[in-house]
Amino acid sequence: MSEGKRTAKVPRTPRGKGEGVVEGVVEEGVVEGVEKGGLLREHGEQEFAAELLELGNVDKGKRPPNWRLSPQGVVTYLMGGTLENGFEVTPKYIGDRRIIEIAVATLTTDRALLLLGVPGTAKSWVSEHLAAAISGDSTLLIQGTAGTSEESVRYGWNYARLLADGPVMEALVPSPLMRGMQDGKIARVEELTRIAADVQDSLITILSEKTLPIPELGNEVQARKGFNVIATANDRDKGINDLSSALKRRFNTVVLPLPKTVDEEVEIVRRRVESLGRSLELPAEPPALEEIRRIVTIFRELRSGVTGDGKTKVKSPSGTLSTAEAISVVNSGIALAAHFGDGTLRASDVASGLIGAVIKDPVQDKVVWKEYLETVLKERKDWKDLYKACREVS
Repeated sequence: MSEGKRTAKVPRTPRGKGEGVVEGVVEEGVVEGVEKGGLLREHGEQEFAAELLELGNVDKGKRPPNWRLSPQGVVTYLMGGTLENGFEVTPKYIGDRRIIEIAVATLTTDRALLLLGVPGTAKSWVSEHLAAAISGDSTLLIQGTAGTSEESVRYGWNYARLLADGPVMEALVPSPLMRGMQDGKIARVEELTRIAADVQDSLITILSEKTLPIPELGNEVQARKGFNVIATANDRDKGINDLSSALKRRFNTVVLPLPKTVDEEVEIVRRRVESLGRSLELPAEPPALEEIRRIVTIFRELRSGVTGDGKTKVKSPSGTLSTAEAISVVNSGIALAAHFGDGTLRASDVASGLIGAVIKDPVQDKVVWKEYLETVLKERKDWKDLYKACREVS
């Protein structure tokens, strides 16, 4: 360290019990100050606390400094499996195991991880669960937007304290990234390419030197072992900012693809819908697999521009029709069936959500949907109910 510099000790910003961030969640398996089931959406380390605890007890692999699990244990948490004591770990990611292995291996090095893919490919979901399994804390999050400032990435100031005492350590407000460096934990940056290019580049020194300079005080924060960064980005949406070559070199990029098969995508939708149904306490039956399969099939055919049998070419709409949107369509249908139907998901419950997901451009996409409806949906004998429901909504 150069003369005149010293490692800064920045005070933590206290977190109230109502904010849903609790130390020791993995060990306790409960959230302090919140009754069980009282949260609309739990963090990964809260929802799957029992799995993380069980994995931690049986995981005999070598753990990198400040990791809660070994790299093999992290992959098992993400991909699911049966432990040697018979405990079942549910899969959080359904897809190529090698992709997750590469992502985890990257985080054991000094390289940051960039999860890249089109919208709806579970980038944020994987990022959250990687942080939960490695650090036991997925809340060190910077949400990237066009308005994200450099202070959000580095640190800010408590201006009342600054005016009273001048530029002192106690007036500093650490960012989630700085807290990750101090505690040796994973920090997350969502939608990196939505952040302005000059703000993106403020990450370069942090990722290469593992140091966050505080020039106003002549100090710095040095990262503890266990610190790393997981960023997510997509290149499909409008309004993105390309990463500079210098920043790209600081990341290992892992591309998360769309599900390879219909069965894989149906399983993803089924699991997420069941999980959301429990969280929202919807008084409805779990949807039949066949109803999910029809929605997934429509999405895949419109995405690819050809029917599943390869015989008919179709036009693709302007939207992405991601797996996440398929989950939303099914979930909205279940809510309709639960509160305004008999609790059983039917074609009439999913029709409006399906059309809303496809028609993003009211002119272009409407033509695409009408053509698909009349040339593909209408000709499928077992889909007459869905065809009729969609015609009525249209």
